[in-house]
Amino acid sequence: MDPLVRYEADGPVARLTLDSPHNRNALSTALVEQLHDGLTQASAERDIRVVVLGHTGGTFCAGADLAEAAGRDPSELALERARDMTRLLRRILESRLPVIAAIDGHVRAGGLGLVGACDMAVAGATSTFALTEARIGVAPSIISLTLLPKMTARAAGRYFLTGEKFGADTAAEVGLITVAADDVASTVAELASAVAQGSPQGLAASKALTTASIIDDFDRRAEKLTQESAALFVSEEAREGMLAFLQKRPPSWRS
Repeated sequence: MDPLVRYEADGPVARLTLDSPHNRNALSTALVEQLHDGLTQASAERDIRVVVLGHTGGTFCAGADLAEAAGRDPSELALERARDMTRLLRRILESRLPVIAAIDGHVRAGGLGLVGACDMAVAGATSTFALTEARIGVAPSIISLTLLPKMTARAAGRYFLTGEKFGADTAAEVGLITVAADDVASTVAELASAVAQGSPQGLAASKALTTASIIDDFDRRAEKLTQESAALFVSEEAREGMLAFLQKRPPSWRS
């Protein structure tokens, strides 16, 4: 099977590229595990100073792999997948290496959680973002742990509820991303080069200062939100919402 996450070391930069365009880089079990493997490999290489998380295709990440979920009993899958997501987000937060998201496409649902977990994020002018969970009967439960510390309260109150699409400029204004750039590759290269001038100890200690309060809150609330996410996932409304999504029709909510 072809890899879903490609790894490349380029001097002090480790590039992890989400390479599953057939399902818009959705967070399948295999893709998540390969992301962990890539982070482990980067941490093991003594010359690596920074990780760049990029993608192939027109979508950075579409969130949960609903097709994969539809192929199994949701009651058996829900808690396992919720814990996988929690573990991945914390892994990025606690990594000693700074992680820069390079986004030149669209981001949906759980994909925004990845963006929030990264230390920096650069998005191209045509990129769009949307938190669509409420539209399929669930909520951005776990990813709120990385999004709420980054986004303004007003923006979260709007986009968590409406599911509206918003662009890179708005994402930068509300704190979701660091820079809205005309040239993503060039901007990411500049940031990576600046980071690479830091020492391993200096970078790790400096990153820890920026993530300490996020991780404290993460550890305090993660289990409750993981359980909540799993319960929503197996609810009748969510089953209808996901089926409607896969069948490309409006959902029929019960009153």
